[in-house]
Amino acid sequence: MLNFSFHNPTSIHFGVGQIEKIDKEIPQDAKVLVIYGGGSIKKNGIFDQVIDALGGREWAEFSGIEPNPNYDTLIKSLPLINDMQVDYLLAVGGGSVIDGAKFIAAAAKFEAGEPWDIIAKRAKVSQALPLGAVLTLPATGSESNSSGVVTRNGHKLPFTNKLLRPQFAVLDPQVTLSLSDRQISNGIVDAFVHVMEQYLTYDVNAKVQDRFSEGLLMTLIEEGPKALNSETKDDLDVRANAMWSATLALNGLIAAGVPQDWTAHMIGHELTGLYDIDHARTLSITFPAVMKVRRDVKRDKLLQYAERVWHVVDGNEDQRIDKAIELTENFFKTMNVPTRLSEIDLDATHIDTILEKLQQHGMVALGERREITPDITRIILEAAL
Repeated sequence: MLNFSFHNPTSIHFGVGQIEKIDKEIPQDAKVLVIYGGGSIKKNGIFDQVIDALGGREWAEFSGIEPNPNYDTLIKSLPLINDMQVDYLLAVGGGSVIDGAKFIAAAAKFEAGEPWDIIAKRAKVSQALPLGAVLTLPATGSESNSSGVVTRNGHKLPFTNKLLRPQFAVLDPQVTLSLSDRQISNGIVDAFVHVMEQYLTYDVNAKVQDRFSEGLLMTLIEEGPKALNSETKDDLDVRANAMWSATLALNGLIAAGVPQDWTAHMIGHELTGLYDIDHARTLSITFPAVMKVRRDVKRDKLLQYAERVWHVVDGNEDQRIDKAIELTENFFKTMNVPTRLSEIDLDATHIDTILEKLQQHGMVALGERREITPDITRIILEAAL
């Protein structure tokens, strides 16, 4: 196991009715900006629950944050924050809303240049507004980590800073009952690939992290289809297990002491930035291709994955790896997401553009060993056709 330091101070309030815990988390004299997306929270009653929990606190709202939050939208919040002297942010939504709130938290206190420098130039963030989160779409784990992504002019770029981790997060599985099938599918697949990017690397004898990861993968495989099945999709236990799995997939726990890959994510970010493809659907396309192209360097973990997660024990090593990759793709298909670029109307003529963007963003040494060059990335994209 590799050396690590692990600290996750986000308080989690999990379960039905836990939105009321907002009242205990946010200071009574706080001036709160409630941040959300397209307004569905006003139709399903979540907004009213949040406002009730805020009680007599002074608050305002900022809406319209898109999937893959757009920089030009986010900075429109800054005049409101300044005019009202907001000192606490409350993100109510999925990963994009929470990511957007994280960026706003940093931008509101940033004085060293244009806020975009936080991402494009990795400018130092030395202070940020505190924030909490009410999760409505489990997928990204952003509710209890310090990272996010922001999109601007076709560039989807990540950022991270420990000051941007939410102080608390409310996870009420009941609020997920209003999600569309597409949102459910995306959330399950996103969480699944998050786990795989930290698990399917090379062995460092991190038995605890491996077993945690395998348990999460098996839970997602079991609960994901149930969340789409008309007979079980409203089962709160199904939603609860899926929700908690998505949080644990990216809160730092299974990442501690193990190498990490993230190749599929970096390629996927470019697919989203260039072609506006749902993040999870870029992963369902790119990750199987990574598995195929990198099967030799990932051989030991692929065999472990085949046996422990899919219970594949018959055949020689190559046959077992083939079967594990096939079953992974079949799971994605069961979740109604694409597994080929051709399914989203992209072909070989698009590969050079994708590679150009990756190189423009410095993504020229990817993978757990930083040995995936643009030439290897090309092979991965060709495998995804």
